[in-house]
Amino acid sequence: MVKVVAKHFVKKDKIQEMLSVVKELVAITIKQQGCINYEMYQDEKDKSILTMIEEWNTREDLTNHLNSNEFKSLAPQLEKFMDKPVEINIYKKVI
Repeated sequence: MVKVVAKHFVKKDKIQEMLSVVKELVAITIKQQGCINYEMYQDEKDKSILTMIEEWNTREDLTNHLNSNEFKSLAPQLEKFMDKPVEINIYKKVI
């Protein structure tokens, strides 16, 4: 199992636009092979921090997602909403 935590630092006036694109990305991604979970969370203290938490069966499933036409067309759209680059961590279960 692979988990991804992608922390987005969104411009305060672009949060709703960001969520609109992410909603489309989530709807597509949850149907992809190997996707267990794909959800976005908003920080309670700082509403401009949106974090995508993903769960995939295998690293190959994650790679296929990242190489999908849908991801390649939607993900770049998110950059225009950002204050700074996304922080991405990929984890594998050890215990």
